[in-house]
Amino acid sequence: MIKPRPVRPGDRIAIVSPASPFSRDELDRGAAELRALGYEPVYDDSIFETAMFTSGPADVRAAAFMRAWSDPSVAALIAIRGGYGSVQLLPLFDSWQPQRTPKLFVGYSDNTSLLSWLTCQCGLTALHGPMLERRLAAGEAAYDRQSLLAMMQGGSTGLELQPDGLDVVREGEVSGPLFGGTMTQLVGSLGTSFAFTPPAGCVLFLEDVNERPYRVDRMLTQLRQSGILDRAAAIVFGEMRGCTGSGDGPSVEDVIRSAAAGFRGPVLRGFPSGHTTGPCWTLPLGVRVRVRARARPSLVVEESPVE
Repeated sequence: MIKPRPVRPGDRIAIVSPASPFSRDELDRGAAELRALGYEPVYDDSIFETAMFTSGPADVRAAAFMRAWSDPSVAALIAIRGGYGSVQLLPLFDSWQPQRTPKLFVGYSDNTSLLSWLTCQCGLTALHGPMLERRLAAGEAAYDRQSLLAMMQGGSTGLELQPDGLDVVREGEVSGPLFGGTMTQLVGSLGTSFAFTPPAGCVLFLEDVNERPYRVDRMLTQLRQSGILDRAAAIVFGEMRGCTGSGDGPSVEDVIRSAAAGFRGPVLRGFPSGHTTGPCWTLPLGVRVRVRARARPSLVVEESPVE
């Protein structure tokens, strides 16, 4: 994996909008939080464009993303929000090679399409972490500051991530490179030129929001039948916020336990990255982590995503 340099206080961070439109208030408050963290937020005026479902036409969003990435004064990119539309950018990147000027990209949800492409197709590390809308814009109560800054600035090696609510589904301990994101986008990529293709022995992080249990089961079935689950040495599920179902049928917990029963490695549930009810923690994609599914479950970052 290719690692970008650390993002240090004083660096410029480009705010990008690869998916749905956003409110100006969320942008302004999120930018203010970046300044409070010691960074200089910058953005292209094209982010204010709108299209049918998205923050401007796909070619405009793709060009803005590439301009920010290619700008030598910019140290990292962070998404304003998810929603829908980031997958439309991938064909427009075509012959572009972001690994020639490696930078960190921070996002989750619909931006899983970009995270998966950067990590699996381009061989770059990336961060599954808080965006501006409802996260940085809401202040520290909505994101875990320690994990974000540690991953960005280079102080994460050996960091043990042990958030409240992390549960053991299947015991064990193993390490491997971390890949994954929001299940809807990962499953939607299969069968395309941009398919999610994590390496054998990976730690697979899977999360989603407001999906009924049968839909979660369907996505896990597709990941199993496509061979993705067989590549994983461990699975870490997110909080799965709003995936509880109607209450009179199988729960999402039942679905996860069923998936774990046929899996050979450790399984954890409840890691709060992505769609969370509390603060959103940051996970480093593309580098080694150790899954400890024991009495005090945790993830240990064994390798920094920056160097």
